[in-house]
Amino acid sequence: MPASDYVKDLRAKYGQGLIMFPTVSAVVLNDRGEVLLGQRSDNRQWALIAGMMDPGEQPAEAVVRETLEETNVQVKVERLAGVVLHEVVYGNGDHCQMVNTWFRCRAVGGEARVNDSESLEVGWFPLGELPPLTRFAHHRIATALDDGLPAWFARPGEALDDLMYRMPGA
Repeated sequence: MPASDYVKDLRAKYGQGLIMFPTVSAVVLNDRGEVLLGQRSDNRQWALIAGMMDPGEQPAEAVVRETLEETNVQVKVERLAGVVLHEVVYGNGDHCQMVNTWFRCRAVGGEARVNDSESLEVGWFPLGELPPLTRFAHHRIATALDDGLPAWFARPGEALDDLMYRMPGA
C-alpha cells in the first residue's frame, strides 16, 4: 500500500517502531444488500474498504474519501458501527496500532472497480457468499448490520479477540 507523505515523514523519524494511527473502514451495502469488498494488493486477501485518516479529516469524511479513492463508489454514511484499537505489523516490519472507526454506508453512485493500486479486485458480495475474510472483518460487518446494537466498542479491560461479534456461520 502506498504511504502518504505524512506516514513517510513519521517513519523517517521513528523507523519501524510502534506508531498509532486513526483509521476508518466501510461496510458498504448496495440496494441488493450486497457488501462491497476489495482484494488487497499487499496480501491478496479480501477485506472491507479501509484506510488511514488524513490530518484534520473527520472520520466520516475519511470513509467517504477512502471508498471513492479505492473503488469509485460514492457512499452516504448511515451510522457509526464501532471503534476499536487493533495491532498491525506489515510485511516490511512497520509496527502500528490502529484506532479503527467503522461505519455502515449506503452506495449512492459510481460503478465498483479497482480505482487505485491498493486493490487487485473490487466486487459486491451477497452476505451468504462472502469470500474468506478475517474474523475482524466479520465482526465489523455483523455490528454494522445490527440496527439493534449501539456502536460497538471494547469495554475497559476487554481484549478485542475475546469480544468479537460473530456472524452466523462464521
